[in-house]
Amino acid sequence: MSWQDFTRSHLLRINHHLDQYFLALPATAPRLASAMRHGTLIGGKRMRPLLVYAVGSLNGTPLAQLDDAAAAIELIHAYSLVHDDLPAMDDDDLRRGQPTCHVAYDEATAILAGDALQTEAFSLLANARGLNAEQRLALVATLAQASGYAGMCGGQALDLAATGATLSVDALIQVHRHKTGALIRAAVQMGAICANLPVAERDALDRYADAVGLAFQVHDDVLDETADTATLGKPQGSDKALNKSTFVAHLGIDGARDHARELVQQALHALAAIPYNTAILAALASYAIERTH
Repeated sequence: MSWQDFTRSHLLRINHHLDQYFLALPATAPRLASAMRHGTLIGGKRMRPLLVYAVGSLNGTPLAQLDDAAAAIELIHAYSLVHDDLPAMDDDDLRRGQPTCHVAYDEATAILAGDALQTEAFSLLANARGLNAEQRLALVATLAQASGYAGMCGGQALDLAATGATLSVDALIQVHRHKTGALIRAAVQMGAICANLPVAERDALDRYADAVGLAFQVHDDVLDETADTATLGKPQGSDKALNKSTFVAHLGIDGARDHARELVQQALHALAAIPYNTAILAALASYAIERTH
């Protein structure tokens, strides 16, 4: 399967799975359910679900056994964006070219939508279809570690604390290994759990994910400086406006691009230890630094 065919078919699959999940929610609080849908389905690259599918498919694991893990990690990502856009955080009005959740609805509803998306993710994993209890527990533990204090939330706290300060490159790497990289690594780990891949292969995949996650963030910093608001789908230059340390500030645009390419080479080197066809994972690594938004 080509990269284009893979992304087309798997984007349709994950978007359909998420849509069906929201449609099946009971009619308890329709406005809240609508805000949850808005925060999740108004667009997005779906890179984390794509990684779940790409890793889980390495040994031919049926896609139906990967759907719930892929959806769960996208719900966590969506919740993080809904909360990240709030006035208390980055105070953004635009996300994926659409009004952010607190603008389209209201701040209280956006907070509740993020909270609900987070808990729904773990409900999906606890009842994941086609997996045994050990796999479900491992998925819950992996996503909890990646999204909580030791992962994404901790990284967001570090990012907020650094606003207005000048971080060293090493400190900046630590922020983004937690804030962005933790969920990307979790996506790869979750695909491996669903596929029951051996430990040695999981270690190589973790090295791949670590490099891809950092490359993704370095390229984000480049896009924040070089792309326009319409292309980005969010305000251009928002990091600079918030006085945040970035890889571009340290390395310059060309230096940041070179660093991102070096990280992709590290990811590809890690894939060489995987005894399967890793062409899709290699294409995903390249996509991380070639995308326009």
